[in-house]
This record gives sequence, C-alpha cells and structure tokens, in this order.
Amino acid sequence: MKKFILCNLVLLITQGLFSQEVTTIPKKKTQESFFSADFLSVDMPTNDLGLDEDHMGLTGIHYNLKFKNFYTGLGMYGVIRGKRGGFFTLGINAGYQSYLSEKLFLDTGIHFGGGGGAGAPDGGGAFILPHLNLGYTFRKMSLTAGYSYINFFDGGNIIGHQLNVGLQFPLTIDLASIEDAEKGFKIDDFTSSEWNKKAKRMSFMLHLNNLSVKGSSRDTKGNSLNGSTIRLAGFELNSYLNEKWFFFAKFDGAYDGIPAGYMNIFLGGGHHFSFNKNRTNILAKFGLGAGGGGGVDSQGGVLIYPDISLEQHITNNVYLSINKGFLMSPNSFFETSTFGVGLKYYSDINGTSGAEFSMAKFKGFEVIVKQDVYHNAERTLNPTENLYQIALQLNYHLNKNIYVAGQTAFANFGNAGAYAEGIVGLGFQTNSFFNKKINLFAQGLIGGAGGGDISTGEGLIFKPSAGMNYSINSSFALRGALGYVKARGGSLSSPMINFGVSYRLAFLSAK
Repeated sequence: MKKFILCNLVLLITQGLFSQEVTTIPKKKTQESFFSADFLSVDMPTNDLGLDEDHMGLTGIHYNLKFKNFYTGLGMYGVIRGKRGGFFTLGINAGYQSYLSEKLFLDTGIHFGGGGGAGAPDGGGAFILPHLNLGYTFRKMSLTAGYSYINFFDGGNIIGHQLNVGLQFPLTIDLASIEDAEKGFKIDDFTSSEWNKKAKRMSFMLHLNNLSVKGSSRDTKGNSLNGSTIRLAGFELNSYLNEKWFFFAKFDGAYDGIPAGYMNIFLGGGHHFSFNKNRTNILAKFGLGAGGGGGVDSQGGVLIYPDISLEQHITNNVYLSINKGFLMSPNSFFETSTFGVGLKYYSDINGTSGAEFSMAKFKGFEVIVKQDVYHNAERTLNPTENLYQIALQLNYHLNKNIYVAGQTAFANFGNAGAYAEGIVGLGFQTNSFFNKKINLFAQGLIGGAGGGDISTGEGLIFKPSAGMNYSINSSFALRGALGYVKARGGSLSSPMINFGVSYRLAFLSAK
C-alpha cells in the first residue's frame, strides 16, 4: 500500500512539473475585412453672386470589418476636384452585401460623418451619405457603382443625388485577444503553432514637417504665400509588401505659420534601402493625396508628394528619421519644399519566420471612435456655443500601462463644419479591475487644429483628459472621458467630455 501511494505521488509530481513546462500560445483569430476607395461628383449650390459652382469631386478611403454579409468601419473623404481644396470629412460606415450570383452582388449602406472646410456651405458639418450599389467580384478585388445621396443636414447647403464608383480589396487580419497583450515567448515555442509563418513588417512614425512655400503660391484672397513656412505635426503608417517595397498613409495638420486649418492626407508607395548592418536606411517615397485649408489656395485639392528620408537606428526598433522633399499641386500652382524630423518604430508582426528572431511578444492596439463635446468653444467672429466633433484615435501599447496615441477629429455639430484636429501624444492606463471589466486612463495630446471660425490662433492645441473603459467583451469596450482643450495663441479654452467605443486587439511582434 505504501509503495502504491509513493508511486502515485511521484507520478503526480512528475505530471505537475511537465504541465508547468508546457507553453500555451494564444489562439490566432482571423477577422475578415476590406479596404475600399470611391469617388462621387457632388453638385454644389449656387453661390452668393448667383453663379453656379463647379461640381465638388470627393474621393473616399474606407476600412471595414466584415461579419458575414454585414460590414462596419470608418471612412474619410477629401476633395480632389472643384474649388474646395482642403475640404475633409471623417465618418462611420455600416452596410450589407447580398450576392445575386457567384460574382454579382448588391451593396447597400450608409456613411455618417462630420467635416467640411474651404469656405464650403457645410453648416455644422454633420452629413449622411447612403448608397445603393451593384458590385462585381474579380479575383483580387471588386468593382462597385451605383446611386448615392449626400446631405449636410445640420444647417448646411450641400444636398445632392449622384452616381458613385468604387473599388474594394478583401483583407484578413490575424489577431489575438487584448487579454494576451504583453505575453512573451521564445521563437522556438511557435514552431508548431498557427503563428509560424512569414512576419509582415510595419512601421509607425510621429513627425514634424516644415513646408517652405515657393513660387506663385497664394492664399484664397490672392495674396502671395512665397517665403512663408507652414509647420505641421502628424503621423505616418507604413506596411511592407516585401523587404524593399512598401506603401504608406500620412496625416498632417498645421500648428504654426499660417491661420489655423491647413491639413493634408497622402497615400503612396516607396522603396527601402538598408546598409550599415540595417542600422541606416534610405527611403524614397511618392504620395498622392489631398490638402488645403488655413487660407491656402490648393485649387482642386490634389497634391503630390515626392520625398527622400534618411533613418538612423537609436535603440531597439526605434529610428530617428530626417526627410527632404516637395509637396505641390500637379500644375505647381501651390508649391513647397519640405523638411522634417520624426521618430519611427518598426515592428515585424503576426509571424515568426523570415528573419533571425529570438523572441516574440503580443502587443496591444486600440481603434477608438468617439464623440467630443467642447463646452462654449470660443469663436473668432461668431457667437460662442458648444462644439461637437467625431474623432478617431489609434493607441499602440508600449507595455501594459503606457501607450502612444494618434487622433484626428472633425466637427459635426455646432456651426463649425470646417474645424478639424490632428494630434498625437502619450497615455497611461491602469490594469483592469472589478472582474476585469473596468480600467482607468489619462492621456495628454498635442498638435494642430483649426477652421470653422474656432479661435485656435495658428493652430497649436493641448488636450489632456482622463476617463474609464468598460469591457463589453474581449474585443469591444465602452469609453468615456473628461478633459480640457486649450489653444496656444487663440481663445479656445474649454472643458470637454467624450464618449465612444474601443475596438481592442493584440498582434504578435517578433524581434
């Protein structure tokens, strides 16, 4: 009997030791999604002089998550044709796709957002854009076309029925639960897991950029801008197709040099060249996008952006970047040379092969959509009233408690449709408590803002806030915060409140 008990005790201890050595790799989830771009030509109202204005050409970029036939996501629009260069919007999408055959489908949905600019009759900025499209699926993309309706309903005068055309590109995202964030493993632990595939390289950069205005560039009143310097702050995301080629998205807003309100958005591609044992990089880029506002006359709004960047390794995956290039309209009506600096963070994500990695860690990421309310936001000319805006914030978690944030926002109510923000900063969050349902956070953001007669001076604002997240499930949380917004050089100085939804995930970062 003693031998029997002793043998079983040894067996239990051995099993316990063995179970402690087993490494549990977080389960890989797959989220279906698609990226899309569309174009619509909007009929503009007759101006104050009784003259017809050219149609306003709006082009949009969207990212949507798919849940079987239903989809939802975010989209931005910018003007590329007409007289309203600098007109931008941000909004949320919701839609439904129903296949009529293997290739042919109906796509019906609605976009609700806020924005405006360039002196357009946008009212408070709030608008709806429903559509009914017919689509056809090719091997790697879909083509859509159909009817759409636009209405800036909060005191605006932009209302129209128009055709739209678009392209959709299907994507899948590999992700883990946000609860797995900051879990680290040795690369050998992934040998037989679903994560054992080629890693995809990404980068995120916070930067400052100076535009030295040249040539015959003018403001919207006809005054020369030659010799002026527009100072911008923003962020850039790069995604690599292979070791050398990448595409990028770049978002900037002015904070100094001209009246507040200028911003630009670029999409493009580039070539990456490394030397000095990958400690030094040279990147050649070319972007196409839209820009304007702040009194800058960018005509139709289309801008091109050739650029060369030099990067030097500082520590871990962080590089210091210096860039030199040009930003201009295709006909050089608006022309600048550019010089900027930035801090860039590289990450090889969602794979463990393809490089000499030794460790991998799951990193947290949040996509936040929220509604801001500024109490009694000071105006330059108009009476003071509350300002409402729709905002998109992206949080990258440096560790469990500290994150880097980038945010853009556009007015949607409050008689300030042209007002927009582009701000960046740092945040701190607590660990979850109350059965892992609640956590608290505090953050400080800084950057460019202006337009809509809001008194922001040349555009630099500070925006501290603190709030709470309440977890609905492992992917979504409700979010609310109190804070303050203060303009340097302007009269804007308002308490604020916001509420929204956070989509949370973790991706695998190898090094």
